[in-house]
Amino acid sequence: MDLLLLATDFFTWSVDPVAFSLGPLEPRWYGVLFASSFLVGFWLTRKMFLHAGRDPEEVDQLLTYVLIGTVVGARLGHVLFYDPAFYFRYPSEILKIWHGGLASHGAAIGIIIAMYMFIKKFRDMSFLWLADRVVVVVAIAGTFIRTGNFMNSEIVGQPTEVPWAVIFTKVDMLPRHPTQLYEALLCILVFGILWKVYHAYKTNPPEGSLFALFLATLFSGRFLLEFTKMEQAAFAADWVFNMGQWLSIPLIGIGIWLIIKKVDWNQPDIQKQQN
Repeated sequence: MDLLLLATDFFTWSVDPVAFSLGPLEPRWYGVLFASSFLVGFWLTRKMFLHAGRDPEEVDQLLTYVLIGTVVGARLGHVLFYDPAFYFRYPSEILKIWHGGLASHGAAIGIIIAMYMFIKKFRDMSFLWLADRVVVVVAIAGTFIRTGNFMNSEIVGQPTEVPWAVIFTKVDMLPRHPTQLYEALLCILVFGILWKVYHAYKTNPPEGSLFALFLATLFSGRFLLEFTKMEQAAFAADWVFNMGQWLSIPLIGIGIWLIIKKVDWNQPDIQKQQN
């Protein structure tokens, strides 16, 4: 059946990406939600540092590292993974982030590098200890960012006839999977799992456990959800798996390896301590 004939049966999305106007300033929903993710992340990270008896002022420095790592990594990830031919031809466009183009896999790599650089300043802090806390924040931040993508009508899904399909009028009149919302819900689920484990071990989970669970669950979910998403890299249109899936595979592998080989799951948790 022609999806265009069914257009009136689906939810239509045509929201202005500009959140509000303040004189000459017109903040966009994506920018507002992106900034909100860092504010929530800052508060949550300070809370976890206090749980560990660490100086919460360390989080001020960490925020700077992670913010730079996120933006630089996400931008370079988009440039190198999704449209290298264009950016190599027009290198001046690389710095024009306001034109759009941030890749979550690039952000993940950028954050990992930022954490390695940060822990060099603290001999009493291991990479895995820090990663366990940062990924909790990254998981909830992903919800904000993917919601921002939905508000912008970007990173849309494949055409579909499922009852919850959405017509993004700024793209076309085809009902499509709201893949951005699928990924936002996935991030909430992963956050819930990590937060549950974090508190099950009285805010002191086995080192590397949350980082490992984050990599294995989030990117496994991402791998599956990519089947509902439009290909972002034109040169990968004929591949068996799309670019997002190929980038997810090594991260899933690292997560599974950590779960099996690295994490000491025998550390007593709150349930065992009560028995």
